[in-house]
Amino acid sequence: MTQSNPPPAPSPMADIVARMKAYEARAAALMPANKASLFAVLAPAGITRIDVTFDGYGDSGQIEDVQAYAGDTPAALPEAPLTLRSVSFHDEEIREQEMTVAEAVETLSYNALSQTHGGWEDNDGAYGAFVFDVAAGTIRLDYNERYTSVDAHHHDF
Repeated sequence: MTQSNPPPAPSPMADIVARMKAYEARAAALMPANKASLFAVLAPAGITRIDVTFDGYGDSGQIEDVQAYAGDTPAALPEAPLTLRSVSFHDEEIREQEMTVAEAVETLSYNALSQTHGGWEDNDGAYGAFVFDVAAGTIRLDYNERYTSVDAHHHDF
């Protein structure tokens, strides 16, 4: 007689992890088109670089500063609206939202932080900067994570 064991029931945690990975893949897939939409507005306006600084800790974090440049000269961001696409964790629908260039820069920055360092604002937090290089077509993230460390020693004599 052969005894068979039924396969284990899928765990709720495995389902959550699978859904999270699927969401992260959908969100990451939108970044190239969203970045291209932003750069398509920045280049004709003469913007060559945008520096974005952020800081977070204690379960709170924010963009600290956004500075645009035309060459080495500080410049104002263009006022032209643009459309970014986004997804939600709870469904697969792709949404489009019209926003200002300043809002798009912040949105892409927050999205990149979530995709690469989820929880960056928790506990001791993190700080850093993004460089949007329009000519190169890149967004670079320089990320610095804070943590508390304890170096304990015990001695018996």
